[in-house]
Amino acid sequence: MAKNWSFLNKMGSRLSPVVELGALTARFLQTTSLICDLKMYNYFINFFKQDKGGAGEALSFVEIPSSQTAFYSIFWIHGFGADGHDVDNIAPELELNKRDHIRFISPNAPVREMMTSGERRVTMRSWYDISEIVLNARADYKGIDQSARSINQLIDQEIAAGISSENILLMGISQGGCIALHTGLCYPKRLGGIVALSTYLSTADVLAKKASAANADIPIFMAHGTEDTSVAIESGKAAFNVLQERYYPVQWHEYPIGHRTCGKEIEDVSSFINQILC
Repeated sequence: MAKNWSFLNKMGSRLSPVVELGALTARFLQTTSLICDLKMYNYFINFFKQDKGGAGEALSFVEIPSSQTAFYSIFWIHGFGADGHDVDNIAPELELNKRDHIRFISPNAPVREMMTSGERRVTMRSWYDISEIVLNARADYKGIDQSARSINQLIDQEIAAGISSENILLMGISQGGCIALHTGLCYPKRLGGIVALSTYLSTADVLAKKASAANADIPIFMAHGTEDTSVAIESGKAAFNVLQERYYPVQWHEYPIGHRTCGKEIEDVSSFINQILC
């Protein structure tokens, strides 16, 4: 049954133009019976919300709380164009021994105007700008560093809430995997581990100077699809080779898939996490 949405009219003056677009979209879908609850309305508002996400600015995020007292936190960092609600799909698939005590945090990347190829610019959620189609030329070091510092704030909040830093694990896919690697390797306190899926490493030269000694031996799980046409598997292998050369305990896994996850990959990721959060 459709809800009464009259209260939205009172909120209009407080919504930015882009957020108002999200509200109007939600209202339209509600009138066509495609949306009928406040949760879906909030989804559209959060999707269109323009988080500035600069250095020092807090990120909005999606949280899946633990069913019992939280002793562990897993950060899921989404890819280009997605949002924090990605965790709604990935979290239930993971077979984790400590699931009842794990809190999932999935931050929303800022909405940015950015170049995807040539001179075509789009406005989407992105952790950093992509200025060229060639991965080796994609390094927006400032954007990556700003996003990492914003995620650091969320990690700090988890630690302040009583979670040991060694019980915090970072997971990311595609662009989010790049951020997970950079953030985890540079964070000043020891973290539990990093899972980097279908990704690459844009900041290898920066990490040579900024990598944290506290995470010099952090366990890393890397995986890639052999049929990935969005991020070539060679780019993932190059990142793996760099980390291996720097003596990080990094694993490499391949699956016969494209730019996505699969059941066997999730099974292997679950096993990796269970070895850490024990």
